[in-house]
Amino acid sequence: MDIKSSVQKRVEWIKNILAESGAKGIIYGNSGGKDCTLVGALCKLATDNVLGVIMPCQSVQNYGSDRDDALLAGKTFNIEQIEIDLTDVKIDMLNALDKELSKSIASEYSLKMAGVNINPRLRMTALYALGQARGYLVAGTGNLDELTLGYFTKWGDGACDFNPIADLNVGEVYEHLSYLGAPESIIGKAPSAGLYQGQTDEDELGIKYSDVDSYLKGEEISSEVKDKIERAKRASAHKLRMPMKYGE
Repeated sequence: MDIKSSVQKRVEWIKNILAESGAKGIIYGNSGGKDCTLVGALCKLATDNVLGVIMPCQSVQNYGSDRDDALLAGKTFNIEQIEIDLTDVKIDMLNALDKELSKSIASEYSLKMAGVNINPRLRMTALYALGQARGYLVAGTGNLDELTLGYFTKWGDGACDFNPIADLNVGEVYEHLSYLGAPESIIGKAPSAGLYQGQTDEDELGIKYSDVDSYLKGEEISSEVKDKIERAKRASAHKLRMPMKYGE
């Protein structure tokens, strides 16, 4: 892939989206990770009106390395950053749901994830509220590996107005970041959604992104890993479809 050409085409694409929509700018969630850093940088090349929103939500990690890297990314690419702490909002929601959640007959893992997935849905709500107030579009930050595996929260971080990196695998995201001069601390950190302390994508998935990249490129991988990827694709296919409507 010609990274220089890829960056130029993506920037022009974003400019066209802004022109067609009449939006005044772009807003995105900034967790300090590789994907949001790349999206922020691409958007900033397309318009000066870009706002990154740092949204800690319970996880101690959100208040430490995530915030530090998010601020560094904003400084590196001269992107305005604000911070909205959603921890108290989540606690209030969990308290409101506590009685019904405790009645659930689902597994302990399902109960845990029901709580964890509140985080990205609260962040989506915050981004759209702020975006609407400013007349900004919400940029998505999911890469091709995540979309393939369904590794995103439905109506959470999967919700956006446009996504300039949805076709890039993880290796290509790193190549674009290096080309644009992203901080090494962000390029070198373990991919993590930062949903809870110590969480990493690959540990949670049980799959290495390098293997997903190989799968997407049609390269040879073990049958065990290939089966894991394809099971994840099947299980999460509903996330990539619009809601089913009777009569369609």
